[in-house]
Amino acid sequence: MSKRPAELSLEEELPVGSPLSKKVRLEDEDDPRIGAVPAQRAPGQEREQDERNGQDVLAAADIEQEELEEAAQDGLESSDIDDELQTLTAPKRQSEPMEGYSDLYLDTINRMILDFDFEKLCSVSLSNINVYACLVCGKYFQGRGPKSHAYFHALEVGHHVFINIGTKKVYVLPEGYEVNSKSLDDIKYVVDPHFAKEEVLKLDKEVHDAWDLSGNKYRPGFVGMNNIKANDYLNVVVQVLAHVHPIRNFFLLHQFPTPGTPQLALRFSTLVRKLWNPKAFRSHVSPHELLQEIALRSSKRFTLTQQSDPVEFLSWFLNNLHLSLGGSKRPTASPTSVIQAAFQGHLRIESQAITAHSDTQNARLVFTESGDINSQKTPFLILTLDLPSTPLFQSANRESIIPQVPLTTLLNKYNGITASEKLDHRVRHRLLHPLPPYLLFHIKRFSKNRFVSERNPTIVTFPSPRSLDMSPYVEPNPELWPVGEPILYDLVANIILDPTVAVPGATDEAADKGVSAAAGAPTSGAGAGSEKVSWLVQLNDKAMAAENTRHQGRDRAGEQQQRGPEWLEIQDLFVKRAESETLFTREGYLMVWERRKVPSTANKGKGSARAKK
Repeated sequence: MSKRPAELSLEEELPVGSPLSKKVRLEDEDDPRIGAVPAQRAPGQEREQDERNGQDVLAAADIEQEELEEAAQDGLESSDIDDELQTLTAPKRQSEPMEGYSDLYLDTINRMILDFDFEKLCSVSLSNINVYACLVCGKYFQGRGPKSHAYFHALEVGHHVFINIGTKKVYVLPEGYEVNSKSLDDIKYVVDPHFAKEEVLKLDKEVHDAWDLSGNKYRPGFVGMNNIKANDYLNVVVQVLAHVHPIRNFFLLHQFPTPGTPQLALRFSTLVRKLWNPKAFRSHVSPHELLQEIALRSSKRFTLTQQSDPVEFLSWFLNNLHLSLGGSKRPTASPTSVIQAAFQGHLRIESQAITAHSDTQNARLVFTESGDINSQKTPFLILTLDLPSTPLFQSANRESIIPQVPLTTLLNKYNGITASEKLDHRVRHRLLHPLPPYLLFHIKRFSKNRFVSERNPTIVTFPSPRSLDMSPYVEPNPELWPVGEPILYDLVANIILDPTVAVPGATDEAADKGVSAAAGAPTSGAGAGSEKVSWLVQLNDKAMAAENTRHQGRDRAGEQQQRGPEWLEIQDLFVKRAESETLFTREGYLMVWERRKVPSTANKGKGSARAKK
């Protein structure tokens, strides 16, 4: 209801009906109230005076009219701004660059900060589907469509060049066209290195030096690996497997089908190819991507934050890698994967039960062996060598007296004569023909009981890293190998336990005593608690050995003219020279011996076997 005008008396009634529209009232010049309202908006004080005089209706009409006009003008301006923003933030998608602009933005690529060793996850959504890497800052983003994270990154930061991790195609965003330039081939090669068969055959025959982007010289295959926190146990195992030729050649050359292949095999293959990459941007690699998959598959049994035993990890890794390559779970007559073809052998285990009874005459306890001998044939991947126990009472100067034992003495465990006691049985071991191309010797240094885990510092000596004869420890089989013929093996890798470098959380007292608390320890061996150890690996450079042999043949000076070292020692990121004469002076933990190929002897054995038939 409208207000009562001031000139009307209280007795008069207001007319019933809707008031006239504001437009009509504003255009009605006969209304005496029009002259009381100024053309412009009244200030605050004048507006209050109008309200006291009953003229607030016109003031309110003016205010509302101005608000409507401002709202209409704001609507036009906002629509214009939206149109302008739409034209700015939604550029036209191009299928190819414009003429003369094919190299646009390629000068913004920063190769010095590119690192493709980490897990391929989007930095925003943490998704591993359709991941792109920004070649300007090195970050990972998902997708390249108008609503993708890579698209927004290109608009927000101004980084325009992206590479698809899966297809290795390079795109410019936000335009969206693909870039085909020869200058990007080095980046595509670093993302996923590939080798030809001719290149792989030359790895052990010719020395090829390489340089990274910083100008540092490195040898492909002998590069350091990043120790993120406590994953040096994994680094040494990967280095060893990358120098076992059947495994190395398989993962360098085999083309895995992308859909359906387990990630464990794919990521290990990528890491091996990056270790042997002759065109790397930096002279080291990181196992982060493989570590994430291992932590997932092992239910966090092996992680990058907890120190573990290399042999325990190697046993788990070989079995799971064998299964991921399609290997059989049950024992078979012939190898079903490259893992079994390289490491699997067979041995015979004979066991006799030991019974204890009292002697009626002397009243003492007597142990007798059972007349029944149980014999079984079992496959193996790793051979364990037991060290003799350390003396119970040690001298005051403990560091200067370190016990030593020859490697051949430890191998007597597999001669079929020396027996070892296991629970209530006496056990004898004997290797069987044919021996595998590679033998893994685990020197058992850690013994654990309910209270402590003790490290045995005994040094295992061997006269030479070449020509280890394994024939005395193999059961004779004239059909497969002539009796009396040596079976020679050469050392190719050696994992060393280094007790001088502390791991995170280690205590000096435990390291000095070689003892660590076993309470709450997740694993046995080196990972049992706070044992103060680290790991390094010694590798044989066959290509350098062949180069030195050829060089010595041309120069009569002999060994003084060697081009480079034949043995290299790698600990995390550090690579240095190692002498073959001092390999046995360290605490060896895992040895890898390669069987020497002697075609004439093998043919002779087959010929004699056929003649006997």
